[in-house]
Amino acid sequence: MSKTLAELGEAELLRRLAYFAPPGQLIDDSATIGSDPRPLLVNTDVLVDGIHFSDISTQPSDVGWRAVAANFSDLAASGAISIDGITVALIAPGHTPWSWVAGVYDGLKAALDEFGGVLLGGDCSKGCQRLLSVTALGRLGPLRLHRGDAQPGDILVTSGPHGLSRLGLALLRNDAALHGISLPSALRITAINQHQRPIPRLAALQTLLRCKPEALPWRAGGVDSSDGLLAAIQGLCTSSGCGASLVWDQLPRPDDWPAGELWDRWCLAGGEDFEIVVSLPPTWAQRWLEALPQSRRIGHITAESNMIRWQKNRQIVYVAGFDHYKNDHSE
Repeated sequence: MSKTLAELGEAELLRRLAYFAPPGQLIDDSATIGSDPRPLLVNTDVLVDGIHFSDISTQPSDVGWRAVAANFSDLAASGAISIDGITVALIAPGHTPWSWVAGVYDGLKAALDEFGGVLLGGDCSKGCQRLLSVTALGRLGPLRLHRGDAQPGDILVTSGPHGLSRLGLALLRNDAALHGISLPSALRITAINQHQRPIPRLAALQTLLRCKPEALPWRAGGVDSSDGLLAAIQGLCTSSGCGASLVWDQLPRPDDWPAGELWDRWCLAGGEDFEIVVSLPPTWAQRWLEALPQSRRIGHITAESNMIRWQKNRQIVYVAGFDHYKNDHSE
């Protein structure tokens, strides 16, 4: 039987966690990062038991993977082209088994091995609830993606389909909304994988950079869709003082996605899809769409401040997205 954290004690816990970092990395209270002329991007995300993960839907290794993916998704949506590493703050009750912690760090290391970077350090503390806070550090490339850099006439493009993570969560929880609905097995598998092991779109960003027409400046609006597609578009519009016109037929629905209000809502506001949503000049957008098969055009930016409308009937688009204090689909 796995020992609990209380039985291990802090010194032994830290000794075991050192296995997941480069040799000697965790022996001091601070880490050194090598000098680099490129600006440093820093991002922090928190995963809370019962909100962002649970034992019902998320294996410990998936908790670690998702923690890294959430951070790296924000870095990709900011323009990061390389990753230095992460620091990890772990809070857990004393009765937490070491096997759960080891699984989390296995997932962290697996994601770092896949996408780059190392475990730089962190901290551990006893608490009444399991919580994982990860800070990621990456290096900026030639394009600094800002939410406030969208301009009227830009094309709205996203790096992939939306709604899969929300469907995956519903499948793992045996959600009553799915009872009696027949879904293709491939869609089920893809959705569960997307929820448990999301992929931050660092490679999609690299494609975006390679596609830029030489005559254009390095200017684009960008954000990730961790809180939902519509929330991402709202973020672009609010920060840029612009609006958006969306095409219903062009919503980035996954393959074999059912029709209906529930499915459109999950596509627009399901959350945790971790795709990049960008506002691009038309020629750049077209090149990215051609170079990245899974990318989707979803509309364009307008001059109507903070208004998101359907292009066909001019009605305002409204779907409640994920809110950390008001969400309705906690784990």
